[in-house]
Amino acid sequence: MPLSEYEQRVLEQMERQLASDDPRLANTLTHRGGRRPVTRFVVAGAGVAVGLLLLVVGAATTRPWLGAIGFVVMFAAVAYAFAAPRSAGRSGPTGTVQPDGSVRTARPSAARRPGFMARLEERWDRRRHEGGR
Repeated sequence: MPLSEYEQRVLEQMERQLASDDPRLANTLTHRGGRRPVTRFVVAGAGVAVGLLLLVVGAATTRPWLGAIGFVVMFAAVAYAFAAPRSAGRSGPTGTVQPDGSVRTARPSAARRPGFMARLEERWDRRRHEGGR
């Protein structure tokens, strides 16, 4: 049974209100795709099993290089399991949604902020000029 026009308008209004009140939560709720966390652990578990098998085979056959490869595979699998998943550009804009639908960012973009080295050079110049007077 489809929603009535009134119900659709109320639902859209609630969605806009949620997006303006908490954009990160709204983005999290609407984000789809990517691998689920359970899949990460299954892949990592398989990697640990393969790494452990290589480690045991390397120790049993007196081939230390095979054991080292097994250890590296196990370490990489555990690191993959506990590393934060990448959200390369998929997180969407952050900030406050304006009534016209545009998003005002909460913090200045990285392009407008000076980099780490630029800030250090600026501090160095200020100290050098202040000390010379």
